[in-house]
Amino acid sequence: MTKVQEGYMPLGEYKTYYRIVGEKSDKAPLLLLHGGPGSTHNYFEVLDDLAEKDHRQLVMYDQIGCGKSSMPDDKADELYNAPTWVKELKALREYLHLDQVHLLGQSWGGMLEIIYLCDEQPQGIKSGILASTLPASWMWDKELHRMIKFMDPADQKAIAEAEAKDEFTSPEYQRANAKFMEMHCNAAPSPDDPEPLRRKKNAGSVAYITGWGPNEYNPEGNLKDYDYMDQLKDINVPVLITSGTDDLCTPYTAKSMYDRIPNAKWHLFEYCRHMSFVERHDDYEKLLIDWLNAND
Repeated sequence: MTKVQEGYMPLGEYKTYYRIVGEKSDKAPLLLLHGGPGSTHNYFEVLDDLAEKDHRQLVMYDQIGCGKSSMPDDKADELYNAPTWVKELKALREYLHLDQVHLLGQSWGGMLEIIYLCDEQPQGIKSGILASTLPASWMWDKELHRMIKFMDPADQKAIAEAEAKDEFTSPEYQRANAKFMEMHCNAAPSPDDPEPLRRKKNAGSVAYITGWGPNEYNPEGNLKDYDYMDQLKDINVPVLITSGTDDLCTPYTAKSMYDRIPNAKWHLFEYCRHMSFVERHDDYEKLLIDWLNAND
């Protein structure tokens, strides 16, 4: 049975939950950055078997504001922002002595990875994996609104009316948004999904609204001005970009990163939404193993 170690890292007066899968080896661990903001590490547990397959430790954690970590929602405006989450990432690497690592950031976790790589120019990063993520908030807004235009006219109307009123509680909007998310984001776990996706999670809704906004296509939180298009050229480690054909991360978004990151590779998974590593699990892990070993 795969060894799993759990613990908490102090972060000032708060704490960050972490989970380490597998035994130490001569291979650099894979550090996983989850999405949201305000999701949890849970869905990354579908990759636990990678620790045995590749004889490599996996490290995952719940960012402050969600999961088993501290959730100081009363200080949301002060704490739920990119500087805090970058500080937490840096502290975790130091606390767990992750001197040499590969990074995999999915969705918001990929944004966090981009910010970290560009602004901090950290040492000891063997490679980066950017999974279904984005280089700029305005691009997510633009591309997702383009995809909304393919929806039923009634759903388009419900979303447009909610946006015009800045009120996202009507039953019509809720149904339309749920449909959009199901089409592109694995948003409603089915009985056939792996247990980590079906498990009830302590999602950080306050962190999500504070950092991002009321939904995926209205970035109104403190990340609304996130734009690293010009800085992508400064990423100095090998980067693997992964996305799905039915993803929130559209081919245009993925290619925008691929075109600008100097040492990048891009793999597009057919018929996949926002979690290719769930829907094409075995293929994704094979790709990861080949990539990680090529860049150790």
